[in-house]
Amino acid sequence: MNSIYDIQQLLKKYGTVIYIGKRLYDLQLMEDELKELYQSQLVDPKEFQTALLIIRHEIQIEKEKQID
Repeated sequence: MNSIYDIQQLLKKYGTVIYIGKRLYDLQLMEDELKELYQSQLVDPKEFQTALLIIRHEIQIEKEKQID
């Protein structure tokens, strides 16, 4: 797993498609859905950690864009 696209494909595998229209909100909702999948033990810990790092990195980038 290397990108947001990979995370979207993972979520899609479980029937979740996220599109709100604002990237920051999409990323935050993805993080919530990923946590739900992990708590339900549908995603293994390593995959969860990798995906969470990618999402949080992208969230940070989006927040920095809003400041500039």
